[in-house]
Amino acid sequence: MLSPIRDIKLASTEVILEKHPSGVMYVRSTLELGPYPQRMTDRLDHWAQTTPARTFIAQRTPEGPWRRLTYAQAADQGRRIGQAIAQRNLNAQRPIAILSGNDIEHALLGLGAMYAGVPYSPISTAYSLVSKDFGKLKHIFKVLSPGLVFAASGQQFAAALKTVLPAGAEVVCTREPVEGATPFADLLSTAPGPELAAAHAQVEPETVFKILFTSGSTGMPKGVIYTHRMWTSNQEMVRQCWPFLEDEPPVILEWLPWNHTFAGSKDFGMILYNGGTLYLDEGKPVPGAFDETLRNLREIAPTIVLNVPKGFEAIIPHLRKDPDFRRHYFSHLKALFYAGAGISQEVWDALQDLSIQACGERILMLSGLGATETGPFALWVGKDVRSAGECGVPAPGMDLKLIPNGRKLEARLKGPNITPGYWNEPELTRAAFDEEGFYKIGDALRFVDENDPNKGFIFDGRIAEDFKLSTATWVSAGPLRVNFLAEFAPYAKEVVIAGADRGYVGALVFPDLDACRELSPQPGTVAELLARPGVRAKFQERLVNMAKTSTGSSNRIMRVIVLDVPPSIDAHELTDKGSISQRAVLDNRADVVDELYRGSPRVISIA
Repeated sequence: MLSPIRDIKLASTEVILEKHPSGVMYVRSTLELGPYPQRMTDRLDHWAQTTPARTFIAQRTPEGPWRRLTYAQAADQGRRIGQAIAQRNLNAQRPIAILSGNDIEHALLGLGAMYAGVPYSPISTAYSLVSKDFGKLKHIFKVLSPGLVFAASGQQFAAALKTVLPAGAEVVCTREPVEGATPFADLLSTAPGPELAAAHAQVEPETVFKILFTSGSTGMPKGVIYTHRMWTSNQEMVRQCWPFLEDEPPVILEWLPWNHTFAGSKDFGMILYNGGTLYLDEGKPVPGAFDETLRNLREIAPTIVLNVPKGFEAIIPHLRKDPDFRRHYFSHLKALFYAGAGISQEVWDALQDLSIQACGERILMLSGLGATETGPFALWVGKDVRSAGECGVPAPGMDLKLIPNGRKLEARLKGPNITPGYWNEPELTRAAFDEEGFYKIGDALRFVDENDPNKGFIFDGRIAEDFKLSTATWVSAGPLRVNFLAEFAPYAKEVVIAGADRGYVGALVFPDLDACRELSPQPGTVAELLARPGVRAKFQERLVNMAKTSTGSSNRIMRVIVLDVPPSIDAHELTDKGSISQRAVLDNRADVVDELYRGSPRVISIA
């Protein structure tokens, strides 16, 4: 018998399904979308008036204590910055670019830009600090033409600024300024005046407030346009699906970067819309940085944890070994939410078991389906979800269109939360929508139960990643990748599925070198490590195990090559959030794919 679920309010997942003779299906929630404000700044003003002393954002100082920004302070300082922006020659043709990561100044600059009606764009720090040639940053600045560039530490971003800064653009820094930079304090010292009042009066639901560049998994990043209507309607969808947010203002601890829609739109917006509190986490779920996250979680008891699967994987060992920490972690928790990648059933089950140990109840594991272009909340799961991989039903106000595409159902979406297009990219915008105005998200879905659409859908891979073998057999690369990584954990970090027009499926594997070194700890180069018998034997063992559960050539991987050269962000193989572009890897490493099928000492095969 299953343990009870912690009782929290969720909306109904009942849907209406319409089937057309053509095979096209339309799905929508039975719930109507409720009213939402015209501008997100209306929510900030509301909380500044009704809960002025509540903490909006908190960031730990170098000395240890939390620096807290209340809603009243955020509204006041946001308006001061808005006045400073309104006094400058900044507009949609000369917007604001933010190079540095999450901090209070970053948040305030975004709020000030919203008050002034000037778009801003938070840009991945990887494009400035990891890239060697600043290629993606150059592309973004060419598309944006920013008139003001913010970098919290001018010296940290000095090389990027020197390379890409447009003529006449102002640089603003909080600390360690580059020559000629404006101190952030100067923006805060500006008193709100008539210029701001006039600018804010012009801000409407269709006003563009943010340009959020995609990760570039299919090439150069595209600037997704965010309007106030898009954001406020999407946050009303979240609130309506998760009415527990009204019972208690949400409290979250977050490390995920604001240049991604997950943290920057979904999570930041959820806090602002519902009057919650956001604690900024400078830790990450990677060796050497996770201790800071643990330190913070021992002080902060979130009401909801929103994370990528890797973040949940990192916390599980600590929850297992420390009962006091486990009880604290689950003490105020209403739900867990994962996105950004598929979560394994093993991690799902572990979190459920740990919640039962801590509080005698199962904590809901929530997820969904969305994209930068959808705000991102589009599909969501309810209480009846029992396993990883389900992505639920359309949120109120969303229309889901399913089109037969080969053996799959291609998903398309329409609603007030859908982007109007890509910044200064009219051809890409036209290509992104079909004749009925549905956004082509590029994902495939399948019913959990074809006889009961209320049970929702399961993610069925990316349409563009599927291919045919030379035998005309279709290969669904997305689910095969998930199964591969589950089988090869912890030795494989990522895998790229190959085999288009070939006789069988192969794979290129990016290894986890730390795990591989545990198999063979002797010193040596990466290539030498991967060539050692113990490492090769482990990969072959896992390959054989995976083949035993395959049902045919479409999901049987016959050969792999474990790569000794990591993916490159400059070659577009690696996105700023660490995900792999399958197409870029296959294109850039066509010679390795040929080697995989031709045969070489590096190839590991079933036989």
